Amino acid sequence: MIRLYHTSDLHDHRGFAGRLASLREAAPGFLFDCGDSLRGSQTVYRRSEPIIDEIDVAKYDVQAIGNREFHYLFPLLTARANKMRYPLLCSNLIDTKGRTLPFARSLVFDHDDARIHVLGLLIMQYPERSAWERVFGWRFLQPWDVVGDYASRLVDRDVLIVLSHLGLRLDRKLAQAVGRTTLILGGHSHDTLFEPEIVNGVPIVHAGPYGQYVSQTELRRDPATNRFLIEKFALLPLLGAP
Repeated sequence: MIRLYHTSDLHDHRGFAGRLASLREAAPGFLFDCGDSLRGSQTVYRRSEPIIDEIDVAKYDVQAIGNREFHYLFPLLTARANKMRYPLLCSNLIDTKGRTLPFARSLVFDHDDARIHVLGLLIMQYPERSAWERVFGWRFLQPWDVVGDYASRLVDRDVLIVLSHLGLRLDRKLAQAVGRTTLILGGHSHDTLFEPEIVNGVPIVHAGPYGQYVSQTELRRDPATNRFLIEKFALLPLLGAP
């Protein structure tokens, strides 16, 4: 069994570390965030981002880059990443100038008899081959192309988790395009889904913004299909949720 917790769009709402620690002590599992935790943005850089310390204390396993973590200027994204003591992830963003990326493009966790592959997706800021590429050096790849290519190299025992900062509408498009995806944990559009939405056999989970809820998803391998399916799901109150 694989247990996953996930948040998104915290927007500097703090005070959740203790609650997350209690949840994971009672029921251990991976802890992911889908981006937009900071106060800054792709154009505004703040030297102080207090939520970075709280995410570190909460012991997140990885955070996907949202448009609040991204910055058009390479040195400023690097400065943000250097302050984070947890892995930062984005799979559909590359640098055309050949600089060393300050984030991972994929991560793999070994867990019992499965390998958990984790990808992160950032909402595209401009089209591929845009003139802005020559200015900033960033190229945004189509999310379904990136995930589809990665999924084509997986074997049966592999689990593919996508941490998406695309929004629910594009998460549905991704699920339709890449049915090999095990689970999409999403954010950006501030949707709250009290049950996973299934598209093309792929479950999509959105825990909503501002840390009101954390999702808890338990996956178990189905011996008939050899795929991991949701056995148990809940949205758990985190910050001020009823």
